[in-house]
Amino acid sequence: MKKLFIFIILILIPNVSLSFEKTTNFDLKKLFEIQKSGKTIVINSWNKYCSTCAAQTKVFDQAMKDFKDVEFLFYEQDKNKDIAKTLGINYWTTIVVFKGQNEVGREMGLTDKDQIYNLINKGI
Repeated sequence: MKKLFIFIILILIPNVSLSFEKTTNFDLKKLFEIQKSGKTIVINSWNKYCSTCAAQTKVFDQAMKDFKDVEFLFYEQDKNKDIAKTLGINYWTTIVVFKGQNEVGREMGLTDKDQIYNLINKGI
């Protein structure tokens, strides 16, 4: 029982310590409008019970401060199947970078700040 309690605490702690509340902050219409502007766009798929997603959120919290001209878009994978299907994203933790309408990078499961920043820089 004690091991189960420790396991549950370790799973929940990363989700509690987020600096910003990760929500779905766009729909396909908004994405297409931003793409037309030619801006760099970073899209991240997530799930609220995913510890890797929580680790990515910590990096994105800082990235949003460091990359002021980049649009950061987040969506909950299980609740936004239209976005996932349109973008061809099948798994949580996927990060896709666009420069305007062109996809310039895609990775899954990255949590290292340098690796995520390198991926973002592909769109700049």
